Amino acid sequence: MRLPNAGGRTWLKVLGGVVGLVLSLLLLSTAFFKWNLSGSGDLLTPRFPLDKFVRDLPGHLVWLVPFMLLQASLVPLRAVQWQATLRRPIPFKDRFQLVGIGVFVHNALPGKLGEVTRSFLLSRTHNIPFIRSLGSVGVCKLMEFACLMLLVALSFLGPFGETMAHFRTELHVALSLCIGLVALVVLLAHWAAPLGRWLHQRHTMPRVDSFLNHVGEGLGTARSFNGMAKVFFFSVFPVFASALAYGLALHGVHIPGGLFAGAVVLGAISLGQSLPGVPAGMGIYYFVTSWAARALGSNPEDAAAFATLTHLGTVISQVAVGAWCVHRSKLRIRDLRKGGRLANAAAHHVAHEAVEPAPP
Repeated sequence: MRLPNAGGRTWLKVLGGVVGLVLSLLLLSTAFFKWNLSGSGDLLTPRFPLDKFVRDLPGHLVWLVPFMLLQASLVPLRAVQWQATLRRPIPFKDRFQLVGIGVFVHNALPGKLGEVTRSFLLSRTHNIPFIRSLGSVGVCKLMEFACLMLLVALSFLGPFGETMAHFRTELHVALSLCIGLVALVVLLAHWAAPLGRWLHQRHTMPRVDSFLNHVGEGLGTARSFNGMAKVFFFSVFPVFASALAYGLALHGVHIPGGLFAGAVVLGAISLGQSLPGVPAGMGIYYFVTSWAARALGSNPEDAAAFATLTHLGTVISQVAVGAWCVHRSKLRIRDLRKGGRLANAAAHHVAHEAVEPAPP
């Protein structure tokens, strides 16, 4: 006997949530415990006395406060950056609120749909097709990734050059991925709209031709070197602010030269959490940040403090700014929590745009 579709989807969501929670807890535990899978001795061994770890946490406030301020600054910096990829002027106040709402959704709600949320809300509030709005956000994220890879590459010249040499292969893979993504975006920006117009003239595949036109418009900034350079320039500021925040945190946990290694940790976090919807995001964060801190010379207790406090500092600072933006926009939290409804609404917009006549 087959289960109803709705019931089947519910069970899949529950199963996915349970698997994600278990996996996240396992990864998170590696910051505080060593797993002994050989079968001899205790399965879990604390890396350090947990009571001492809790008592020492207030001593890290000296770097936690500037870390939180730098993380909060990402909202206005990304609001400025976003205008460089939009085809028409959008008031800074509106961009600030939409980026803030996206940050709130990303950090406070499951699914990591913050970028989709701000794209969708821009399309609703400023009558911009959803695909074009999403494309503009995509170019922003791609240029941030390119800036970050450049900073990581420059880290080889810093005090951790020998340590970074162990990750040369991974950096080559990340740089190749970055170059490939940039090339793909440039190709789509140049050829998506012409291909859509060609299909429109032949009166075939109307949904596809309209979709391609919207993709081409959304990625329009990537059609010229000057456009890409402008976005790259404005992408430097949020990337540098976040890298500096993690550098201050590494310096705060007594890693000599830690200011120069913030980009390395940020790159590891970005690659580890790059896929939206992955249910083990928090566990991946603790695993990556604590491992990176230990690899750079931190003792296990300080590495765990680094992972714990940077996570809490990021969430608290960005959720606070985002919650203020949600309040100012008169949105209801219970509506944002219904990620399925948001996804369905976005899909409806895509379907609606796909049947609109393509521009000549």
